[in-house]
Amino acid sequence: PNKCQKELISAIDKTKHNNRTTLILALSYSGRWDIINAIKILNQENVNIDTLNEEKFSQYLSTKHVPNPELVIRTSGEKRISNFLLWEIAYSELYFTKKLWPEFRREDLFEAIYEFQKRNRRFGQLN
Repeated sequence: PNKCQKELISAIDKTKHNNRTTLILALSYSGRWDIINAIKILNQENVNIDTLNEEKFSQYLSTKHVPNPELVIRTSGEKRISNFLLWEIAYSELYFTKKLWPEFRREDLFEAIYEFQKRNRRFGQLN
């Protein structure tokens, strides 16, 4: 919708010089497409799959220049990731809120960060 587009453009303009935090919005993005596309590129480049590891594979994703998120905030009350950054969020913390994205405010972000800070991040380890 036009109102959302205007708000998004305004937010981009207001934060264009920020460099400490990365915000990624799922706008017409597909994690499945990204993984399949990376495989196609690997195939086109005749990459030896025996030398392939997670780090090398990540370099073929469209998100290769974006750090993996530490925290994913899912608005709208849905408890699913909706095909968003499927590879990249393997060790991300997930935060779910019933608020819709347009109503999500600074106080809501602070609450998500507060909850994030209380978690014990293990990055796939058992302890």
